[in-house]
Amino acid sequence: MSGHAESGFELDPRLAADTAFVADWPLSRLLLMEDARFPWLILVPRRPRLSELDELRDAEQMLLLQEIHRAMALLRHVAPCDKINLGALGNVVRQLHVHVVARRVGDAAWPEPVWGKGAAVSYAADMRERRIDQLRNVPAPPLKPPLPMGG
Repeated sequence: MSGHAESGFELDPRLAADTAFVADWPLSRLLLMEDARFPWLILVPRRPRLSELDELRDAEQMLLLQEIHRAMALLRHVAPCDKINLGALGNVVRQLHVHVVARRVGDAAWPEPVWGKGAAVSYAADMRERRIDQLRNVPAPPLKPPLPMGG
C-alpha cells in the first residue's frame, strides 16, 4: 500500500525525535520508542493529516488492527512480558499513532501507565541496533486480507 494514499505523509517531528525506524509495513511505519526501560513500539499509519482512528477507511482500520497484532507478537518474541498495553492518545502528538508496550510486573512504571513515569532512558547505540535487528528478523505472523464487510 504505497502511492497516492501515502503521498504527503510526514512523520511528526516529535515522533521522529523520540523513535528509531524499524520497518514500513503495508499501512504503518513501525518505530522503536527511544526508552530502554520498556519494550515499546509505535505504529504510525502512513496517511497524511490523520489524527483519529475513524479517519481511516474501514479496510485500513482492519489492516491497522492486524498490524497491532503483529507488533504484539514481535514484542512477545523479543521481550517476554506479563501484559501488553495499547494506546492511541494523541494529546501531545496529534498525528495518529498507536503505542504497543510490553510490560512486566515490577517494571519502572508498574502497575501505572508508562506515560509520564520518570525520564526516558535512551538505548546505548549497540543495544538499539540489536533490538531493531531482533524485531526485523522475527518471523512475524502473516497479515491476512480484511474480510468483506457484512458477510
